[in-house]
Amino acid sequence: MANFKPLNHHRNSSPLLPFFSLLLTLSSLTTASNNSPMTTPTDSGPVVPTDPLITLLERLQLTALNTFGSKNYDPKHYVDLSLKHNLSETQLAFDDLPKSSTGSVSAVDLNGFITSYFNGAGEDLVYAEPPDFVPEPEGFLPAVENPVMREWALEVHKLWKNLSRRVDAGVFEHPELHTLLPLSKSVMVPGSRFREVYYWDSYWVIRGLLVSKMYDTAKGIVSNLISLRDEFGFVLNGARKYYTNRRSLTRLCSQPPLLSAMVYVIYSRTGDMDFARKSLPALLKEHHFWNSGFHSVTILDAEGCKRTLSRYYAMWNKPRPESSTIDMETASKISNASEKQHLYRELASSAETGWDFSSRWMRNASDLTTLATTSIIPVDLNAFILQMELNIAFLAKVTGDRITAARFLEAAEARKLAMNSVFWNEEMGQWLDYWISDKTKCKDAYTWVASNQNRNIFASNFIPLSVELFNSDLKLVEKVRQSLQRSGLIRAVGISTSLTNSGQQWDFPNGWAPIQHLIVEGLVRSGSKEAKSMAKDIAARWITTNYVFYKKTKTMSEKYDVEKCGEYGGGGEYVPQTGFGWSNGVVLAFLEEFGWPKDLKIHC
Repeated sequence: MANFKPLNHHRNSSPLLPFFSLLLTLSSLTTASNNSPMTTPTDSGPVVPTDPLITLLERLQLTALNTFGSKNYDPKHYVDLSLKHNLSETQLAFDDLPKSSTGSVSAVDLNGFITSYFNGAGEDLVYAEPPDFVPEPEGFLPAVENPVMREWALEVHKLWKNLSRRVDAGVFEHPELHTLLPLSKSVMVPGSRFREVYYWDSYWVIRGLLVSKMYDTAKGIVSNLISLRDEFGFVLNGARKYYTNRRSLTRLCSQPPLLSAMVYVIYSRTGDMDFARKSLPALLKEHHFWNSGFHSVTILDAEGCKRTLSRYYAMWNKPRPESSTIDMETASKISNASEKQHLYRELASSAETGWDFSSRWMRNASDLTTLATTSIIPVDLNAFILQMELNIAFLAKVTGDRITAARFLEAAEARKLAMNSVFWNEEMGQWLDYWISDKTKCKDAYTWVASNQNRNIFASNFIPLSVELFNSDLKLVEKVRQSLQRSGLIRAVGISTSLTNSGQQWDFPNGWAPIQHLIVEGLVRSGSKEAKSMAKDIAARWITTNYVFYKKTKTMSEKYDVEKCGEYGGGGEYVPQTGFGWSNGVVLAFLEEFGWPKDLKIHC
């Protein structure tokens, strides 16, 4: 492995955010950091009523916290329960529970109520044997020559069986009793508390499934996501009612838009023209969703040209149902009702980014109430949409729609120019997130100001390299590669998400499989010998930490500590999870790309 010199950082004494009592003394909102441009905390955009089932489950969630305490408490568990009886009967029984003045119920009474009136969280998803799974697929990882690594790769491959589920028939028969959404095809869940399909996780699950030759399962995942897009107007963050905005009248919240990337990689591997043709209409609608309404932002750049880019913006200004008690606790530090609603929107929008949470979205890295995600135009989101435009152009061309292909090639070129003029920082050799400010807004556009670029270093600053329009420029690739090498992000066993130890899970010292894969693949695709060498080294570090962790625990982790080989990551609002869909997929994709020589040992 290359000798990358790490920077020194101090870790907080506890990696987990504590749950405090909801009866906190109200305090004023912390003043925003001076180096982040301010926007007025307005709460534009509609919020529609919440589904009665979710309202009941949120009440149950709060009662459980008051009754059982914060130890081993996960608010998502309670909104994932399904009803045994109809809603009105369950509500009456809940209201009849004897409660103390603080709202708590005796543990005996509450446990009895839950047992009598609810099925367990996740019981409405049942095991499904993947029909295209075989213990050792033909032509599986031929470049993995080391027998120990090959044996482990087959174990990772077998984990697909552990994560495969189908929606129980009861969800189709009585959808009103469930927060789980009915999906016709089998699903791959990420693992642990994540008991449903998730949007951007699915891309790396699919990358792994393609290595495992499980093409039908991969197509089924895309079919499910397209059905969600068709039903709700966008691809949901996850397949639960509390992520929707129509059927259950709750929030509009997606995740990083990678549907086109899923279709593209499946078509590239299978050549299935019918699959590509049927998928294309959904991709066109997905593109419109991310380039209209609040998602679309226009910047007047330094040369006076209007550039249109995209941002995250969730249509929601209440606590997230799956984290309701946590959000209320966070917002209890704010007394102003409008600012509280604004914080709830920022929390939901941060969840839409997939990076929930990170100092990247905060004006003050030590204060979650300073989230300002809707005031940020993110580098990686626009890289994903640029790739979407290229994918749509490609798929339109191969399916015979040359007019659409030409239109999206033109859109891709326009976005590339916008990204270079708004995000690119020549001095740093990186693309930087851009903060919009009310002070620079004139009519329908914001005037670009150099100081509004966020000069803090995040792994996302390098994700545009994954797009061909950037990685095909060898001079640019070398500049970015050198910038990455001296950034301090490359640590002992992978790329850190940031250099800031905020206690949030999308910050230092955590490394995440999707980030490793996006950057590594960009380096590899460039064709640069130096870039490919760096990519191979990073991949080897990442594979090693996954391997060592697995050998100790027999599980794959959601995230890893890139400072400590074989250790899971921490921070955030829930305990570390195992399973794990995208970790499995990235390991298999790396082993397919780079192999593993027979004489290369596997150790920290």
